[in-house]
Amino acid sequence: MRRVNNKLDLTRTYLVTGAAGFIGFHLVKSLLEQGAAVVGYDNINDYYDTKLKYSRLELLEKHNNFTFIKGDLGDKQKVVKVFMEYKPHIAVNLAAQAGVRYSIDKPEAYIDSNITGFFNFLEACRHNPVEHLIYASSSSVYGANEKVPFSTCDKTDNPVSLYAATKKSNEIMAYAYSYLYGLPATGLRFFTVYGPYGRPDMAYYSFTKAIMEGMPIKIFNNGDSYRDFTYISDIVKGMEHILCNPPEEDEHNVRNKIYNIGNNKPVKLMDFIDILENCIGRKAVKEYLPMQQGDVYGTYADISGLEEDFHFMPSTSVEQGLRRFVEWYKGYI
Repeated sequence: MRRVNNKLDLTRTYLVTGAAGFIGFHLVKSLLEQGAAVVGYDNINDYYDTKLKYSRLELLEKHNNFTFIKGDLGDKQKVVKVFMEYKPHIAVNLAAQAGVRYSIDKPEAYIDSNITGFFNFLEACRHNPVEHLIYASSSSVYGANEKVPFSTCDKTDNPVSLYAATKKSNEIMAYAYSYLYGLPATGLRFFTVYGPYGRPDMAYYSFTKAIMEGMPIKIFNNGDSYRDFTYISDIVKGMEHILCNPPEEDEHNVRNKIYNIGNNKPVKLMDFIDILENCIGRKAVKEYLPMQQGDVYGTYADISGLEEDFHFMPSTSVEQGLRRFVEWYKGYI
């Protein structure tokens, strides 16, 4: 078991890309509330309604210890300038073109953001050395694996979407930079993150909107699927344990690590919908459809790595998490 200090180091400067995004916003908000100095970077793209992104930013900008720069990771000069000016100690890359289904129709966006953008970020970390790089991967790298729970030791070379392929590419790129340039890097494979200020393209958000408006919800694979739904506060807590604890050298003298970060308790989609209906107080009008291209049957995280290294265990049930989300949603709309 690693000997780690799970306390946040308030003497460090944290750079977080995707700061106006769902996970980025919640991480930055928590860091700011604890008194950390945070530089946020985001291009505020229109993949979904930018009003939500600006609502998140408005809350962050109330803190004097927050600096926001609007920019794209594809702008290498701007990325390097941010590193040179603010000299971050901890660099967190959460900026990415998200969405499995969107990657089928708009593949260029994923190459530009998730490959070229991540390369620019790695180069900035290389030439302006940081104490630790943390970056977002995804449970989608496991593809259609049938062995559960998904372990970081499992094969991940059969992606079923371009989004998954770009996330696997990020892991390989980060490892190469760790090996070649000594960059301490940790990749986090997120499992279906949900909660207040979440992404409108995610099922739980679109289901809530549709149910409250009396519109039908689309249930793919005729409802036969399951997900390891992970509440946002658990994600943030796990990340905060990791931020100031870069990987130790492995047997090849490389400081690189990958963790699953999920709830470790998969829920059947139809059970999830039942819980959501109870939270809203209305029944959904259901439209059953076959599985969509790029989707997987189920996800289930083996989080033993986080348990062993950081004593981390999620604590929010789906019932608690959905209740909090619905309460937020009713106030937000």
